Order: sequence, then structure tokens, then C-alpha cells
Amino acid sequence: MEDRSKILIVDDDPDIRRVLTLLMRDSYEVAQAADGAAALRQLKAQPDTDLVVLDVMMPGMDGFETCAEMRKFSNVPILFLTAKSAEEDLLRAYAGGGDDFLSKPFSPGELLAKVRSLLRRWQEYRGKPASALELGGLEIDRTARTVKRGGKEISLTDTEYAILEYLLSQRGKTVTAPEMYEAVWKERFLPGSANTVMVHVLNLRRKIEEDPSNPRLIRTVWGKGYQID
Repeated sequence: MEDRSKILIVDDDPDIRRVLTLLMRDSYEVAQAADGAAALRQLKAQPDTDLVVLDVMMPGMDGFETCAEMRKFSNVPILFLTAKSAEEDLLRAYAGGGDDFLSKPFSPGELLAKVRSLLRRWQEYRGKPASALELGGLEIDRTARTVKRGGKEISLTDTEYAILEYLLSQRGKTVTAPEMYEAVWKERFLPGSANTVMVHVLNLRRKIEEDPSNPRLIRTVWGKGYQID
């Protein structure tokens, strides 16, 4: 029997957890957590989890704080669910290590499309063939999906790694925001998607550039996009 992807649903509302579980249990193996602390325990107990669906507005440890703690030990894709749609919340979600963002209320089809997209990307980039790459002092192992500098590993989220690998696959070419979004997120580019790309590239630069304010690895080609020489 084929292994099913493992999804962790984190929400303090039992009705929402029940509905999301009903939507996904036929296709995926679903676990639940009612708060951030329980989610961290669950993810540590099952590190092969393939996706976390994480509510933002929770008492105690909210979704942003929970995500930050998860990123200390896991690069699992994280889909934020929130009742808010303000741009600052979206940017905070991405800056904190989230991979995608869905505002409530949402349709079952919209949720499942996001889930499939994130799982597809996660499985694709985990399964890349063996290949060792070097970039400006970085050591990139596509088999282990690790990035190191001076032998020390740099922790990247799944999305950050996907961006880096996509830029490397287009080395020497200027990649536009729509091209990057549709290649990495595997969704149609919309007007607001440019901010998503920008925030993730900024986060990636903070981690891999020696001087993020003067990036030398991932260059911005003004008015066009991004490029790795």
C-alpha cells in the first residue's frame, strides 16, 4: 500500500479541526493539535510530517510563535490559516518561515489546491538526484537538501531552498517574479504574488549572503527580476 502524506492540523477550534480532517482524511494521514505546544510535541514525535496547517489566532502561543519554534528543528512546509488578510500579516507569516497563506473563510477546493501544491513541491525537492553544487562559498547538497558555509549548515525552509535551486537551474538568466512564483509555488501568478516572492528572496538573502544589504549571490536586476551569475 502506498504511503500517504502526513498532515498536522493545528487549530484551537475543535470544529475547524474536525472539518479539515474530514476534508483531508481520504487522501492523507491526518494528525491534530489544539495549540502550539501540542503541535511542537507532535512534530518532534513525527518528524516525517509532510505539511503543517497552522492557525494564526490561537491563545497562548499563536501561529507565528509556533512557526518560529518549528523552524528551529524542522523545514516542513507550513500553510498558515488566518481570519485576517492584511498585508502585514501576510508578510509576517512569510518572514517567520511560513510557506503559504490562506485567509478565512476559504472554500474546500481552495484549501485542497494549496495542500496539493505544497506537498508536490516538498516531495519534488526532497527527491532531487544527487548533485553537489558550489556557489560563492556555499556548499549545496541536492540529495540531502542542505546548504553549508564553511562546513556549518544553514537552515533553509522548503520554499527558500526551492527558490535557491530554481535560480541555480536558471544560472546566468534573469528570472522574473512571475516565472519564479509559478515555478516554485506552482500556482498562477496574481498581482499580490510579487510581495510573496520579494519577502522570501529577502529571507533567503539574510541567510546565505555575507552582507544581505549588498547581495552578491542573488542579484536584483532592477525592473526585471533576480539572477544568480
